[in-house]
Amino acid sequence: MDERDGPGEGARPGAVVWRNRALTLFDRVSVPVAVCDVYGAVLLANPAMAAECGTSPGRLRGRDVLELFRPRESVQVERIAEALRLRHRSRYQVSVRWRAPGGGERLGELTADPVSDTVEETPALLVMLRVLDEPAPRTAVAPARVTPVEARILALLAGGATTARAARETGLTPDGVTYHLRRLSTRWDAANRTELVARAYALGVLAAGVWPPSPVGGE
Repeated sequence: MDERDGPGEGARPGAVVWRNRALTLFDRVSVPVAVCDVYGAVLLANPAMAAECGTSPGRLRGRDVLELFRPRESVQVERIAEALRLRHRSRYQVSVRWRAPGGGERLGELTADPVSDTVEETPALLVMLRVLDEPAPRTAVAPARVTPVEARILALLAGGATTARAARETGLTPDGVTYHLRRLSTRWDAANRTELVARAYALGVLAAGVWPPSPVGGE
């Protein structure tokens, strides 16, 4: 994830450890998940959520989740807004549609759970996306072209590998791994490695919903 605020000076070491573990799990879970403020602005998003938008988690920060995923019925949103105003803490569901990275329209359901440390505190929203349809076949879009080595490097990065480990696993030097990553970043206009992994999922190079990450079709 990108640019998270660090713990406060008085934070207990145990709490910091569990927070870091939770953030690691948040990043690695295959279900698209985001944390939004009460107005729907994205505070955090995991790579799976970013992949549905064809971008990186950091670039989703501050975006309105209901602009990214458009409600199919406005009355659902109005009911949720009223419930949150009254501080109700139920689970809310919204049927949504959005434009997939490949250009087709997708349908799904957003589930929002208010979460906070105290009842009096204004809650944040833990938002999960359930995809109700499969992506349309990529007939109009040329498939992403990567070599087996590039696909393997991307899978290793998606699993959290460093450049040094990716080099060991592929039999390359660290400079060799960096060379492949630079070529991919230029080809896909990716600003950093997180965005590069998100693009790999969006373009169908990495298999969605699989852990550890793997290229489509296996290695």
